[in-house]
Amino acid sequence: MSPSTTPSLVELIGRADERGLAAAALACLDRCMPLLVPEATDQLRPLWLGVARGGAGWSRRLAETTAVLEDARPAPVGDEEAALVRSMLDAAPAGWAPGSLRAWADTCSLTALELHQRLGAAATPELARALDRCRAGDLDAVGPLAGGELRRQVRALEILAEGGAYGLRRVLELSAEGRRILQAVVSRRARIA
Repeated sequence: MSPSTTPSLVELIGRADERGLAAAALACLDRCMPLLVPEATDQLRPLWLGVARGGAGWSRRLAETTAVLEDARPAPVGDEEAALVRSMLDAAPAGWAPGSLRAWADTCSLTALELHQRLGAAATPELARALDRCRAGDLDAVGPLAGGELRRQVRALEILAEGGAYGLRRVLELSAEGRRILQAVVSRRARIA
């Protein structure tokens, strides 16, 4: 594998089980939360607990999380970015089924990459094509911020596929690192504006 390629995200999502799909989608949402809630910390905790418990009480936890975020004020980055983050939560399925969780994971993956590309590189009319190439493993198709997000998405899915008692904790740590990076970008943009 050349330095500018990474495993295909689409293939990894296609092979993931329910827990892996839900965790991957939630991790994407978690990393993007600073665009919706500037000081995002534990608003998604009920959903993380649902993933840890294999979907037990998922619909109740989703409703609880949605209610907590109903009053979230958009971060100063812009309403469009906040709306995209909100759309990730809105796309979460009420049921714990492979098909709907796979669609959610795919949606969150694509939206997170789009947000990172928008924030980290000049806008391009070929954004959709660049994101498709990126998800196929071509890191040269996107800027460094989106490339870092792609690597975090791939690593999270790999960790979850490995299983083990600490897999979800490692994904949470990876997500927290990505959230801190995005918070720094949001803060820098706010100072410049």
